[in-house]
Amino acid sequence: MKAVVQDRYGSPDVLELRDVEQPVPADEVLVRVRAAGLNAYDWHLMRGDPYVARLALGPRAPRARIRGRDFAGEVAAVGRDVRDLRPGDEVFGEVDGTFAQYVCVPDAWVERKPASLTFEQAAALPLAGNTALRGLRDVAELRPGQHVLINGASGGVGTFAVQIAKALGAEVTGVCSTRNTELVRSLGADHVVDYTQEDFTRAGRRYDVVLDLAAGHGIAGLRRVLTPTGTLVLGSGGRSGQFLGAPVLILQGLVLSPFVRQRLRPLIGPAPSKAVLAELRELADSGKLAPVIDRTYTLVEAPEAIRYLEEEHARGKVVVTV
Repeated sequence: MKAVVQDRYGSPDVLELRDVEQPVPADEVLVRVRAAGLNAYDWHLMRGDPYVARLALGPRAPRARIRGRDFAGEVAAVGRDVRDLRPGDEVFGEVDGTFAQYVCVPDAWVERKPASLTFEQAAALPLAGNTALRGLRDVAELRPGQHVLINGASGGVGTFAVQIAKALGAEVTGVCSTRNTELVRSLGADHVVDYTQEDFTRAGRRYDVVLDLAAGHGIAGLRRVLTPTGTLVLGSGGRSGQFLGAPVLILQGLVLSPFVRQRLRPLIGPAPSKAVLAELRELADSGKLAPVIDRTYTLVEAPEAIRYLEEEHARGKVVVTV
């Protein structure tokens, strides 16, 4: 089968489309991949960034050599202990190695795809949707009637977060650039802040929850816009280029949290979950959650897709079709 492989850390130039052996399922689900969603996770892993992560990923090259994390496709075969899925079922989920024609997935990480979505739309949903849902519902414990600010509202996680926050009954303020204000408003945001015109950390407004998905503000500024007992959820997707990278801000929050009334919480790579995939499917099929796709690329164009995601501030999601 064809797959996008890397043998060393570096820029998108290290990625190559090659022939590799097709995986064989044991107690897993073999999926014929129709589309694969891109995430900041992909280029962080491609570059081995932040450097400290290489202790776990592999010192010289990632142990998982095929890139890609999100997928949507059709079940090609199932392992002996898989009960709920059959060949031909349309599915979506998360696992490493999805920039490929086939991928083996643990049964706990794959679920039937939303009937209302195309393969491309469904492939955009798993990791970013999981991050947004868990960040707001489980980490922030967002409640109906609360006011939440989403910094980075036009990105991959942010576009889902705006919609999920509205589905949870919150009043939503989205922060984005000028060109994305109408997009964020169309997703349901009650208020939109154009960061090129206004610094939300100095505007004097207060929020029950701040979900920080974009670089540019320190702990002090983010805390300044919280209510006295508000919750700051610190994401990590967009920052790079340091030895520790985004964990610096998260570590600052963890160190400070015991000494302040405000809740400072990290949002670090929530694990894949069949239950969360089912919840995302229900939200999509009920019309409450719709992926925003900026661009699509073919499998051979995967390096250019990652380059675009990394450098051009994509609106919503970028997807590779297989």
